[in-house]
Amino acid sequence: MQTQKDNTKKRTNLSIQLHLISEAKELGVNISASAEHGIAQAIASEKKRRWLQQNNSALSSSNLFVEENGLPLSKYKVF
Repeated sequence: MQTQKDNTKKRTNLSIQLHLISEAKELGVNISASAEHGIAQAIASEKKRRWLQQNNSALSSSNLFVEENGLPLSKYKVF
């Protein structure tokens, strides 16, 4: 279920390795934005993994059908 994105921020405490904090500050990296980006990537990756897991049977069935019968309507391709 897709929900509307809320841009409201909430203060959160994170434990991050000291050398990463030091290097990020030295390089002028925005730690909050970087953490937010990394969390967003982790969420997207996990959603993809779960979708593939939940739909594995249907994907396998579809792939098997194409292997055995070819692409549906392929005889109508004009390219």
